[in-house]
Amino acid sequence: MYLKKLKIGNVELENNLILAPMAGVTDLPFRKIVKKYGNPGLVCNEMVSSKAICYEDDKTFKMLKTENENPISMQIFGSEIESMGKAAKVVSQISSILDVNMGCPAPKVVKNGDGSKLLLDLSLAKDILKEVVKNSLKPVTLKIRKGWDNEHVVAKDISKIAEEVGCKAIIVHGRTRDEFYTGHSDWNIIKEVKQTVSIPVIGNGDITSEEDAIKMFEETGCDGIMIGRSSLGNPWIFKKIAYFLEKGKKMEEVSNEERLNVLKEHFELLYQNKGEYTATREIRKFISWYVKGMPNAREFKEKINFIDTRENFYSLFK
Repeated sequence: MYLKKLKIGNVELENNLILAPMAGVTDLPFRKIVKKYGNPGLVCNEMVSSKAICYEDDKTFKMLKTENENPISMQIFGSEIESMGKAAKVVSQISSILDVNMGCPAPKVVKNGDGSKLLLDLSLAKDILKEVVKNSLKPVTLKIRKGWDNEHVVAKDISKIAEEVGCKAIIVHGRTRDEFYTGHSDWNIIKEVKQTVSIPVIGNGDITSEEDAIKMFEETGCDGIMIGRSSLGNPWIFKKIAYFLEKGKKMEEVSNEERLNVLKEHFELLYQNKGEYTATREIRKFISWYVKGMPNAREFKEKINFIDTRENFYSLFK
C-alpha cells in the first residue's frame, strides 16, 4: 500500500524510497553500493556550491561524476540568485532531478547565508527558486527543514512558494536548524506540508527501521521517504523497508560476512575512483559505520586510523 512508484515532474521513480544527499558521504562509490544492495528509487549526490560551479572549480566538477545511476538527483546550494541560476543550467544537464538545498545546518554553510539560513528570508528564497526553475532542464525539488528555530517555523510557507514557482516536490526534514540532529524529528510538520501543497512531499528524519518507515507514511500521509544517516554502514535499509512494506515481515538479517564483503567492495570503488591515499582515509569513517554494534567493535575501531595503504586495509581484516 505504501510502497509505490513516484512521479516527480516527468521523472518516474521505481519506488518511493530515496537516499538523502549527505556532504562527504553520497559520492559515486557510496551511491553505487546503496543502489546495488538497497535499490532505492532515487539516489542523491552530495551538495555542491553554485559559486564553485560558476568558477568551474575542478574539485567540484569531480564531485558531480556519475555512472549509470539514473535516476539521480543532484543538489546545489547558494544564496546568490544569478549563480544559482547558472549552476542549475550546468548541473541539470547531468542529473535526472535538480534539488535545491535550503536545509543544511552546518555553520560553514549558514554563515554565508546559504542552506537553512534562507529560511529566514523567504523573499530571497522565492527569487532563487524562480531562477533555478527557469534555468533547469530537469524537474526541480526543494529540501528544507521545519524552520530556522521554533520562532521561525516556515516549512508550510516555503513549500507553498516552491509549488507556486514550479518546483515538483518538497523534501521536509522535521527539525529546525537550531536542533541540528538532536531531539526528535517533528513528523507533524511533514503532515502539515502535505496538507498544504499538491506536489509530492517526501518525509525525512529519524527513519531507522522498517517500523519507522510505516509510521512515517501513516502519520504524515507523505508520498515518499528519504533516508540519510540510517544508511551509513547499512545500504540494505532500503531493501529491508521495501520487503517489509510488501510482505509484512522482515527480511533475514545481513550476515557479518556479507557486511565485510560489501565493505571491501566499497573500498575498491573508492580506490578506483580516488586513488590509494584518499581511499584509505575516506574508508575509515565507513568502516566504523559498517562494524557498529558488532562484537569488539570499539577495540577494532582504534586500529582504523592506521590504515594508509591498500595493503593495510586488507591486513586489518585478516
